[in-house]
Amino acid sequence: MKRVIALVDCNNFFVSCERLLKPELIGKPVCVLSNNDGCVVSRSNEAKKMGVNMGAPYFMIKNQFKKVIFLSGNLPFYCEISKRIMNKLYDYTPDVEVYSIDEAFLDLTGLRKTFKCPYEDIIKKIAEDIKIEIGIDVSVGLSYSKVLAKLACEKTKNLQKTLKDEFINKKTYKIGYREIENELKATLISDIWGIGKNTNAFLKKHLIQTAWDFATQEDIWLKKNLGKIGLDLKQELLGNSINPVKSTQDAPKSVSRSESFKEFQTDKNYIQKELNSHIHKVCKKLRSLNLLTGCVSVMLRTKDFQVSDIKINLINPVNSEFELVEHAKEILNKIFKNGVVYRSVGFCAMKLSPSEERQISIFDGENSIKKENLSKSWDKLEEKFGKGIIKLGIK
Repeated sequence: MKRVIALVDCNNFFVSCERLLKPELIGKPVCVLSNNDGCVVSRSNEAKKMGVNMGAPYFMIKNQFKKVIFLSGNLPFYCEISKRIMNKLYDYTPDVEVYSIDEAFLDLTGLRKTFKCPYEDIIKKIAEDIKIEIGIDVSVGLSYSKVLAKLACEKTKNLQKTLKDEFINKKTYKIGYREIENELKATLISDIWGIGKNTNAFLKKHLIQTAWDFATQEDIWLKKNLGKIGLDLKQELLGNSINPVKSTQDAPKSVSRSESFKEFQTDKNYIQKELNSHIHKVCKKLRSLNLLTGCVSVMLRTKDFQVSDIKINLINPVNSEFELVEHAKEILNKIFKNGVVYRSVGFCAMKLSPSEERQISIFDGENSIKKENLSKSWDKLEEKFGKGIIKLGIK
């Protein structure tokens, strides 16, 4: 059976969340900034029209765009709104794959009979219900594969950008079988989900400019030059679902946390405190996923974006910050240089494994369990009294 797949993508999500709290921001140029006001991570349509670029460093543009309202990010609130939206999607289908904080794929195959209406009406209802019940505008793309659904969703956004009366309120777009060829001919291959700069440069050398050029290549050539990924992408472009919607999320291969400082830093103690905060957040995430880490790394980024990092393998996998803070401190001591100005620090946990597979060491197993129980108690205190109730000190 051919699959029918939709992509729901929240429009200017962080800005839209802020407008829920502050309706007076509607219609005004607004940008949301990353942690510690580092760079732009979300823009209203009005800010986009003024020329504010995504990822632009705040300190470089704050004087250039004085009419733009710049807001500090509020990630916990955005996550709560995202959770409400994703939960709403389950009202339509159990086959929901949360792709990011503001995107999700839905498999709607066969639901025409359930809802007794065309698929186009189903996705229109999804967009309308989310707007009415949660207050967030979304764009929805519909087609027969994830790649085509993603393309259809981008088409929706492009129509909205034209600001023509007939498209201002357009929320959805469908690419049917009859439209696939014309849509691919009108789409640059560089605009297809999954095509990076290097791949695009390679394809250009072989005169592959459009998505249709790619989709009509011989399988032998694609396999030789791009492998299975190239073959799968061709099938997805032709409307054959090779990458199905996964309603259960695969365990991550790593969990990391990094953040720009509010001000450039040379103070090692300050950096250590920030690093400790990252370690706690990473470990809390690991515990929520019932995972352990067997390898950790610490990264320091200078003012000039030069990066130093070291990773170490652990003798026994753990997920307690009380176990990892000393390892991280050792790494920081090795990569920190006096007199160097730093802009951010990061912590990453790798080589993840399920907690139930852990083998307790006969030498320090009891001590490790005590530290993990202490960490879990910390989690419970934060659930009851809020984040930041306890912080790791430095010594």
